[in-house]
Amino acid sequence: MRKLVYFVAVSVDGCIAGPRGEYDFYPMEGDHITAQVEELPETIPRHMREALGLPARQVRFDTVVMGRGTYEPGLAVGSADPYHPLETVVLSRRLPPKQEGSLRITPEDPIAVVRALKARTGRDIWLCGGGALAGYLAGEIDEWVVKVNPVLAGDGIRLLAGGFHPRKLKLRDRRSFTSGVTWLTYDAIRE
Repeated sequence: MRKLVYFVAVSVDGCIAGPRGEYDFYPMEGDHITAQVEELPETIPRHMREALGLPARQVRFDTVVMGRGTYEPGLAVGSADPYHPLETVVLSRRLPPKQEGSLRITPEDPIAVVRALKARTGRDIWLCGGGALAGYLAGEIDEWVVKVNPVLAGDGIRLLAGGFHPRKLKLRDRRSFTSGVTWLTYDAIRE
């Protein structure tokens, strides 16, 4: 069965973005970016891949799931399908429903959508963000890849929203980069 993987950058104090969705305070150069480009090129936004002349390759994921707040920055730079050719599912009750090419915007229940995606054959599913959606889907997340950046945000969008609900994780891998970024990979423990 396909896994839902929350692959996300986070500050040391647990923010995935600033209070208004800012993410430009994360280091965008260094060996952690090289690793991401080489190992998970499908997680690089389309407009950045095109600017860098990178081919559209799917190594681990063939589907990306995100909330409206994560989707809208792509729209702001003119990219309605920011991770093409991945199947892109935007879960939003505010945006009008849409099905166009590999993009689907839907107001459907996120848990039902993710369970249906997991039941299909294919590569893993990348949960791109945001914190409110991750909090809602926390029980469906199979793997957490938290890219801890050497920065304190002070305030912003939390890695996981939705109140106090402790969940056990098992550390599978720790990868440190000279840039100061550390990737921590955890498996969800189902009880």
